[in-house]
Formats: sequence, structure tokens, C-alpha cells
Amino acid sequence: MQNQLFEAALGIVDPWYVQGVDFDAARKTLSIRIDFTAGSRFAYPGTEGLHPAHDTQTKRYRHLNFFQHECHLEVRVPRIKLSDGRVVLVEPDWAGKLSGFTLLFEALVLTLARQMPFAAVARTVGESWHRVYAICAKYVDLAVEAADLSEVRTVAIDETSCQRGHNYLTLVADAVKRQVIFVTEGRDAQTIKSFAQHLAAHGGDAGQIDSASIDMSPAFIKGVEANLPNARITFDKFHVIAHASTAVDKMRRAEQKTEPALKGLRWVLLKDRKNLSATQAADLDALIAQITTKRTARAWLYREQLREILDRKQINVVSAMLAQWCTNVMRSKVEPMKEVARMIRNHFDGIVAWAQTRQTNGFLEALNGLFQAAKRKARGYSSMNTMRTVIFLIAGKLDFHRFNPHAA
Repeated sequence: MQNQLFEAALGIVDPWYVQGVDFDAARKTLSIRIDFTAGSRFAYPGTEGLHPAHDTQTKRYRHLNFFQHECHLEVRVPRIKLSDGRVVLVEPDWAGKLSGFTLLFEALVLTLARQMPFAAVARTVGESWHRVYAICAKYVDLAVEAADLSEVRTVAIDETSCQRGHNYLTLVADAVKRQVIFVTEGRDAQTIKSFAQHLAAHGGDAGQIDSASIDMSPAFIKGVEANLPNARITFDKFHVIAHASTAVDKMRRAEQKTEPALKGLRWVLLKDRKNLSATQAADLDALIAQITTKRTARAWLYREQLREILDRKQINVVSAMLAQWCTNVMRSKVEPMKEVARMIRNHFDGIVAWAQTRQTNGFLEALNGLFQAAKRKARGYSSMNTMRTVIFLIAGKLDFHRFNPHAA
């Protein structure tokens, strides 16, 4: 009855059966011995028919805990001889993708690793950091390799820092599904070429990409133009406004040397007006009232005008208004904002494209924040491969179910 109970609980069916159970309360372990019926024949992927056992090996698999006790399956697995003379091992259906674990245990690790650092998962399940990482890396590699990218048309491309100094990863995401589909080391034009090759290897083609949202990195621009020939480049509004906000703060810092009252207005000027308190809004109104004498006030006004222009959706209107905005700024004495005007003129078509595509890297910026938070919680990651695995776990929306029916 005991063996039958464990067979039902584990979902073990013929020809497998539970031979016996060893429970060690002092060591807090449960070992379940599993065997197969004598004379059983086994199928093997890629071959026809069923094959008799040639000999056997005993393998040990870590399974889900039995209450607070570690549970292991000790399985006598057969080796079969194929028609071509090869002798191969037949793994039971519950064996995981990494040697020594069941599918259910690996599914648990994957679920925890999407929410916790590898070290925390290792402590929770009682395995080493390296074994936990190896499980996650195996499934990520399987899922990325099996991904179908034939329907990807719109991409967002961004970079994230991964170590101190100048170590970066480039992330490419399907902008429609908001799903990271490619991660590689570096942030130069070669990374876009690598993505185009990855696309071709997974059912897609570089020519199918009709829109790419990137920052104003010359390397990314060069990479997209050279490797994604049909992609229309979009520089999203939020990057442009961020540059304008930086210019406002530069103007404030320069002017506060002669106007000490500006020292306490940094966040008043940088925040959206709707997020200001009543006191902060009053301070802002008082500054704007001095627009004829305060260059900081004019810088703030230019930024707000730019925001309003980029909120419009008629591309011809945006183009005309943006060109006039640049002219007005270049005639002013707000030097930091002139840098923004020059940047806009140099990237004019990509910025105007925002009016039509409304394509943004905002969700990638948010994912970057999640990754950086995970990295801090884990006190850094030691290798690029580890970081790649973490990014895909967090933002890849990978389908593990095809490799493990218990995985989400």
C-alpha cells in the first residue's frame, strides 16, 4: 500500500514501479527506489520500434521535498541496444533537462529564479548556486534556441551596464509583445549585425524589420542602417525630453551663481507640473513670471513647448513646429538648450518619426531598472552569461512549457 501510494503521488505508471522507500528522520531525507518490470521494452527518440534492456544503471534524481525532508528518486534505468549497434541510456519521463533532477524540481527552481536571486533560490531548495544557475541557463538556452522570430516586425534596442567600468549588454526586444528576444555583449554596430544573424537563424529576416526604436547612439544608428535595411529609425519622445530636462538643469546651475534663489528649485523644474505640490507649483509660477529676466525660466518654457510639439500626431505639423522651435532656440541666449536644438537637427527624421510610430523604449528602460535592482540584490553577477540568463528570465517571456510540462 505504501509503494502504491507513492506511485500514485509521483504519477509513476507501467513499466515503472516503486520498489521501496527509505525514510531517514535524523538526516531529513526520503529516498524512493524505482525499478521497471523485467522484460519491458523501451522506445528511443529517432528510432522505430521498442528495444529490450541491454543493461542498467542506477541514477539519483532530486525531487520536490516531502514536507520538510529532501526527497530523492533512486531509479534503475535501462540501457538499450539500437539496430545500428549503439548502446544508449533511456531516461524516464520525469527526468529533468539537467542530470540529477526531476522535471518538477526544475520547474520549481525556474519559478523561484524569476523572482529571487540565484543565491536565495539555492538556499531555499538546498542546492548549490552553481546547480541552480545551471538549471536556469539550460532552460533559457533551450527556449531561446527554439524561439520563432518570423513575425517580428518592430524592435526596440537599448543597452544596459552589467559590470563596473565600460561593460555593456545590448538588448533587442519585440516592441509589440514587449519581450526581449536577443541579448549580446557590447553596444557597438556589431551587436545589430549579430541580431540580424540571430533573426535569420530563427525563421526571420533582417529585411522584415520595418521599425526600430533606439537611443541616439551613433553606433546603433550605423548598425541599424547597415543591417536592418528596411527599418525606420525612431527616437522616442522621452529621450528627447530627457535631454531638454538636462539642459534646463544646466541653465539653472549656471544662473544660480548670480541668482541664489534658484538653488532650491532643481526638482521643481525637473518634475512634471502635475506632480508638484501646491508650494512647489507656486514657486514655479513665480519663476515663470520672470521669464524676461531669467534664462532658466526660458529654458523651462522651451522644454514645455518641445513636449507639446512631440505630443502632436500630424507628422507635417510636428515637422514644421519642430523646425521653428530649433530656430527660436538658436536665436536665444539659453546656451544649454542650443545643444538640444543641434541634436534635434542632427536626428530630425528619427525624432519626427515618433509622431507616426509612437514607438518607445520606455518598457526596456523599465526592464533595465528591474535588472539593475536584481543585480544589486544579488550583489553583482560574475559573468556576462549569468547576466544574459537573468535578463531572459525577467523579460524574455520564454516558453519553458514545451520542454517541461510543469513549467509556466
